[in-house]
Amino acid sequence: MLRASHTDPPLAGIRGARVLTPEGLAPASFAVDETLLHRAASSDAFLDAGDLLVLPGIVDIHGDAFERALRPRAGVQVPHATALTDVDAQLLANGITTAYHGVTISWEGGLRGLAVAEQMLHALQERGVRWGADHRFHLRLEARFVEGWAAASRWIEAGHVHFLSINDHWPQLAAKLNDPVHLARYAERAECDVQTFVQRVEAASQTAPEAPGLAQLVAQARRAGLSVASHDDPDAAQRRRLSLWGCNVAEFPLSEDAAREARVAGDLIVFGAPNVLRGGSHVGAPRAEDMVRKGLCDVLTSDYYYPSPLLAAFDLARREVLSFPEAWSMVSRHAATAVGLTDRGRLETGQRADFLLVDDAVPGQPRVVASVVAGALRFALRAFESGTLL
Repeated sequence: MLRASHTDPPLAGIRGARVLTPEGLAPASFAVDETLLHRAASSDAFLDAGDLLVLPGIVDIHGDAFERALRPRAGVQVPHATALTDVDAQLLANGITTAYHGVTISWEGGLRGLAVAEQMLHALQERGVRWGADHRFHLRLEARFVEGWAAASRWIEAGHVHFLSINDHWPQLAAKLNDPVHLARYAERAECDVQTFVQRVEAASQTAPEAPGLAQLVAQARRAGLSVASHDDPDAAQRRRLSLWGCNVAEFPLSEDAAREARVAGDLIVFGAPNVLRGGSHVGAPRAEDMVRKGLCDVLTSDYYYPSPLLAAFDLARREVLSFPEAWSMVSRHAATAVGLTDRGRLETGQRADFLLVDDAVPGQPRVVASVVAGALRFALRAFESGTLL
């Protein structure tokens, strides 16, 4: 495996027999002008992908697997910069060139408390040029966490937040109060004993998730140019209410009715790519593949498993749910649109030179051979010599 130096100059260009452009898969070549792509005639200086797929980099708008890097075992804390360096390698190896880290601030506390979020924010701001992928801050605000509203407002005003979602996990957590196994797991995440966690659940029940302050936060985020998601909408009524607030993305709707309401409103719909791989949701939500077939899913995200967007896109195409270009757009172009990015997700003139070389020779086992971010090689499985992949 090769990890390029961040001082390396951009590649001169890329050519290949199977390049995914807006027109489909075909031979194509692009020059790289600093960090941008430009259609150009092939050159000997270009990186030759041969018969490997050349694909737009994956834009992952909701990933929280970094939490396992921060806390690899109960009671074990890894420094944020160290954990994110490990995560960066995972992202690039799985084709994720733009990553929105889903950082939750919640009444739960512990791993999802304000202090951890502040440390994450600081690590992202101080990153310098250490990492290859484009790391971004997706703030997941628990609707009943009143103490977090002021912090969210400050961070939005300061430009630190790149995507906002409104969550209310209280109903699911409250439903587990009589399940000792799940209760112990949640208390561990909250870094407290079970009795304290139960007290936090009970205290959170006193706050209404539709409080006016939340609507004001959504309005503030929209004025700042951010996309805002409603998360885990249980039904059409909640999705409609949050859409009227300005939540233009429906993230992981828990019912088909909620997804259909989002479609009627013209909002983009997001499901987890692990749902596709597993053949269903681990929390009883609709099957993502069914939603794709019904036209009720626009974007797939890694959720809790970084390899899943790459694998899910290939699986949908292999099972003929979608054509491959349509399936890949769910992890690239549509994902970029959902969070308001207009400079990536497609391979065409003027776009950022974020692209992947993927070996799909073994059916069902696509492998990222190289990841290029803003024109520079950031990850490669094999050596490069004279601009040609060996």
